[in-house]
Amino acid sequence: MSNKTLTRMDLSEAVFREVGLSRNESAQLVESVLEHMSDALVVGEQVKISSFGTFSVRDKTARVGRNPKTGEEVPINPRRVLTFRPSHLMKDRVADGNKS
Repeated sequence: MSNKTLTRMDLSEAVFREVGLSRNESAQLVESVLEHMSDALVVGEQVKISSFGTFSVRDKTARVGRNPKTGEEVPINPRRVLTFRPSHLMKDRVADGNKS
């Protein structure tokens, strides 16, 4: 398995090659899509991409945690966390990649 990371530049380059926009337009398109996704998540909306998965924000309540080294109880503040649930098609595609 590769340790390569897919970056914004990689996505922009793929749009440039596949769609035929200029490199600058491709970068702007990728930025715009990511900004729309981020804005939707910030206001609590789900972002569902067909055949890929669903991004959503979940509220976690306050709770008491424990420091594993000392055993001391530590309060954990309430917070919002980003979650991703892959589609069945994405799960199957990733699983098929494990067979090679």
